[in-house]
This record gives sequence, C-alpha cells and structure tokens, in this order.
Amino acid sequence: MTQQNRFGVTIPLGGLSLPEHASAYAAAAEAGYTDLWSSESNGADAFIPLAHAATLQPQLHVGTAIVPAYTRAPGVVAMQAATLAELTDQPLQLGIGSSSMPIVRNWNGIPFDRPLTRVKDLLEFLRRSFDGERVSMKSHSFDIDGFRLGLMPKRRPRVLVAALREKMLRLAGTHSDGVILNWLSADDIRQVTGYVNDGRHTPADVVARIFVIPTADRTEAENMARRAITAYLNVPTYADYQAWLGRGSKLQSMWDAWRSGDRKRALAEVSSEVVDELFIHGTPEECRAHIQRYVDAGVTVPVLSIYPTGRPIADVLRELGPRATD
Repeated sequence: MTQQNRFGVTIPLGGLSLPEHASAYAAAAEAGYTDLWSSESNGADAFIPLAHAATLQPQLHVGTAIVPAYTRAPGVVAMQAATLAELTDQPLQLGIGSSSMPIVRNWNGIPFDRPLTRVKDLLEFLRRSFDGERVSMKSHSFDIDGFRLGLMPKRRPRVLVAALREKMLRLAGTHSDGVILNWLSADDIRQVTGYVNDGRHTPADVVARIFVIPTADRTEAENMARRAITAYLNVPTYADYQAWLGRGSKLQSMWDAWRSGDRKRALAEVSSEVVDELFIHGTPEECRAHIQRYVDAGVTVPVLSIYPTGRPIADVLRELGPRATD
C-alpha cells in the first residue's frame, strides 16, 4: 500500500469503552494514521469522542462523519465545532449531512423535509459564522436573528458534506471543502466524484468511510457484512442510492424478502458479490491492497470503519495502517 498524506479510522472502535480508547489512539498514531473520524446514529455522539481523542493526540486530524443537519440548531453546531477546534493542532474537519428519515424523524421527532435545502442552508450559516459575521437569515430551514459566534477558533474549521446522489454531490463540490462518501465500492468512486469536481478549479477532498472486517475467515466476514447490509440498505435513502450506483439488480431479491417481512431470507439473499464490493475482508495484505484500490480511484482520505472480530485492536490498526509491512 502506497503512503498516503492522510489515513483515518472511525471512532469509537467497537468493543472498547471510551476511556479504554487512549491506548488505541496512541497505537493509531504510531501505526501512521493521521485522522480520527466519528460517526453518529444512536450511540456515541459526533463530538465527545473526538474531544477525548484531541486532548490525547492533538497532532491528529479529527473529523465528524457526520453531524446531522436537522438534530442540532445551527448555532449549536457552530459552537460545538468551534469548541472542538480549540483542542486540536489541526483544522477541524466538520462533516455535515442530511442523515436519514429513521434517525431524524423516527428517533428524534423532527420532520425530514427538503434535505438538500437544509444542508445548503446550514452550510451558509456555518460559513458566515466562521467568518465572524453577526448572522441573520430567513430560509425554508430556519429563521435566525443576530447570532454571532463568541468563540472563534484559531484554525477555521473545514466543512465537508456527506453526499450520496447527484444533487448533494454537486452541493458538496460547489459549496464545501469536500465530500464524505459511504457505502460504495472502489469501482463506484469515479462515478460519484465526477459530480463533486464538476466545475471546480481544484479537486475536492474525498473522504470515504470504508468498511473493514479484519478476518481471513470468509464465513465470519460474510455473516457480519450481511447483517450490516440488510440493516442499512433497506432504508429507502440507501436503497435508492444503491440502485443509482447500478447495484439494484443484485439487491432486489434482498429488498423483496425484507419488505415481505422475511428477515432470514433477506440475509440469505445478500450475495457474496455484493459483500465483496462493499466490504473489505481477508488477510492484512489483501485488506491493504483493497484499500489501495479506493485511493487509486480518487479517495484522498480513506477512513476505515473496523468491525470487531475479537482480535486486539492495536494489532489490527498496525496491520492495516500506512506503516504496515508483511
């Protein structure tokens, strides 16, 4: 695997409590990782694990992947970002996105209305806030009168957009510092980045969360991947995304089984081909070669999302990291 300027891992890591992460952060830095990125759904929030990491390893880049655009007021997003930015020696990477209907409406009781507009409005608010403006703006998404950020970080946060299909990908390219990608194969990268970079003078940062199951036991890997695929790719937003990528025919039988209520058959209908496209697994050497395919296709910051298999995480980080040797 060729050396990358940036190389990340998603935190929190499975199987560890947050206080137990101190040694994992140190192991990641030693193994050559430059970035720690959070995620947020119904577990740890997007900011606190990064604050913990930044106090221990302030030289690492930290980023949110993602902060949902609906579940915090715009001023709160700006304040949390500015606070976190004070803890790190690198510019904060603030990833925002629309999230999904189950998270926004079902779990948080907020209407999931016009997601493209909501993300665009939040981008404008954050840009003006980080410029030090007193922000007043009326939009479809919110009505704000006179907000001014009281804590201006020494290093301005960089704002990236999580995107799936054309309109959000173009928004990421035209209105933000980069794009965050998810649930796609190495072969899909060029299809999506074409929309991001269309019309840009310089290529955008391309951050991709890459799912890794670090085991050479194919049965174990496929079982774990199938559970994740059925849990995520039956959400309408992600199902539409996979169809747009051209994977609809491969997933249709799984979707049909799921909609009929037959969860067991839905798991069985996820093919090995789909697993191999969306998940990295195998020996450490095979995993590193597969990660490199994403980089070769245009990913500038690969961010591993590592599934726990019972092995010591320090060993896994070392075997998959930029400084790994066989």
